[in-house]
Amino acid sequence: MTATLDQRARALRRLIIDALEGGGRGHIGSSLSLVELVRVLYDDILRVRPAEPDWPDRDRFILSKGHGCLALYAVLADKGFFPPDHLTRQCRPEAMLGGHPERALIPGVEASTGALGHGLSIGIGLALAARLQCRPSRVFVILGDGELDEGSVWEGAMAAAKHRLDHLTALIDHNKLQSYGPVREVLDLEPLADKWRAFGFAVREVDGHDVAQLQAALRAVPFAPDRPSALICHTVKGRGLDFAENDPTWHHKARIGADQIARMRDALERA
Repeated sequence: MTATLDQRARALRRLIIDALEGGGRGHIGSSLSLVELVRVLYDDILRVRPAEPDWPDRDRFILSKGHGCLALYAVLADKGFFPPDHLTRQCRPEAMLGGHPERALIPGVEASTGALGHGLSIGIGLALAARLQCRPSRVFVILGDGELDEGSVWEGAMAAAKHRLDHLTALIDHNKLQSYGPVREVLDLEPLADKWRAFGFAVREVDGHDVAQLQAALRAVPFAPDRPSALICHTVKGRGLDFAENDPTWHHKARIGADQIARMRDALERA
C-alpha cells in the first residue's frame, strides 16, 4: 500500500473535511478509501466537459456506492462542475449536495445512487445505449466491496458479459470493511477475482491508493476484447486519517464537532 499521500491527495481530502465541517455529518471512511480512484478517473481517463456536463459523447461515471459521495463532490468541485463553496453547505436543508448523489440536482452526476446494488445495471444500460447510438462513450462504475453482497450486482455482471460490453469497466473499492465489520465476517467474497472472471469479466488488481498503478490499469481498458473489465482496487477505509483507518466506527458519523474536525486536519497533514 502506498506509504504517503502526495499534495493532490491531501488537497482533495481537505475538501472532504471542509464538507464534513460544513454539514456536520457524513460517510468518512467510505469516502476516503476511494479518493484516488475518482481522482485518476477525472484527471487522466474520463472524457468530460465541466462547462458542458451533458455533452452527448462524454464518458459516463457512476458512483454505485453512493454513500462515498464526498470524494466525488470534492473532485467535481475541483474540476469546476460547480463552485467549491457548495461543499461547505452539504447536507443542509437548502443544499444541492446531499448524503447521496442526485442526478437531477448536481452537475456531473450521472445517476442517483445510494440504494446499493444498482449502479452496475445503470451503467450497463448506458453502455448499451452508447453502442446503439454509435457513440464513443465509455462507462466506469465504482462499487463497494460490501455492496457486492447485493445479488443485483451479479445479475448485472452476467448481462454485461452476455452483451460483450468491453467499453464498461467496474472498479471495486476493496477496503475489506462494511458498515459494521470486516467483509470476510459479514459475507466473505473470496475468491473475489475468480468470481468476476467466472462472470465473464477480464480482471486486474491494483493498489487503489497508488496513482501510477491506477493510471496504467485504467489506460489499458478494455483488458480483453469483447469482455467487460473489472479492476479490483485494494484500499484502506479512512485512508489519510490514522485514527480512522481500518476502523468501521468511522464508516459514518451523524454528528461531527469542531474537535473532531481539528483532529482530522492534523492527521491529514501527517499522512
